[in-house]
Amino acid sequence: MTHPLVTPEMIETYQRDGVVLVPGLFADHVDALRAGIEANMAEPGPYASDNKKEGQTGLFFDDYCNWTRIPQFRDVIHASPAARVAADLMQSESVQMFHDHVLVKEPGTSMATPWHQDGPYYFVEGQQTVSFWSPLDPVKEATLRCVAGSHLWEKEVLPTRWVSEEGFFADEGQYMPIPDPDAEGMKVVEFEMQPGDAVAFNYKILHGARGNTSNSRRRAFSLRLVGDDARYVERPGRTSPPFPGHDMQPGQRLREDWFPMLIG
Repeated sequence: MTHPLVTPEMIETYQRDGVVLVPGLFADHVDALRAGIEANMAEPGPYASDNKKEGQTGLFFDDYCNWTRIPQFRDVIHASPAARVAADLMQSESVQMFHDHVLVKEPGTSMATPWHQDGPYYFVEGQQTVSFWSPLDPVKEATLRCVAGSHLWEKEVLPTRWVSEEGFFADEGQYMPIPDPDAEGMKVVEFEMQPGDAVAFNYKILHGARGNTSNSRRRAFSLRLVGDDARYVERPGRTSPPFPGHDMQPGQRLREDWFPMLIG
């Protein structure tokens, strides 16, 4: 039986387009996530960045892999219906934790989130993946933008460093150049969202976001989960997140002591 938040049409859309809106996924947990983000920004982790290029305005804070040290994130991961909804959308018997990600664009932040796919940065390969992106403030212009169907492209998009715009790996031949979806007439899906709504998208979906030119903050919490067919894969260099010392071998499922099973 599917979760009440999920319809057969949503599952069909997710499988076909790789992206779908899940209204109210974290609606009961907005205050907790806001508190968690404040705690995260007050004490950033080792991967935190302000993503600021010379001459740009505002502040674009992001940080990840903090759910084990920030109780609000940990509690929401277990108390929300996210894992059950993920199982339905991925059509997976199991759901395994990968990591969390916080992205905050303060008012007047000029930097956009560059077009990218998450998958090439990760050491995970598989079609049964889902990332939930949930704003904790109403969003319109600064919402997430996704290219429908890009999870089925034959070649992955080159991963780059957001500020320097350099290629993430030395060996770039296996990747396609970053496209310009607006100029190339691709089907870009975006939603006006309320706090606690979530966009669910496959790790291989090309996505980005505009800067925040409004007078209010745009706080967002992302939760990355994997399903039955997800396996560890080696990349041409250091992955992001790196998870040093994981000791996994290609083809293995992610180690459950670091990436616990939420279902299954």
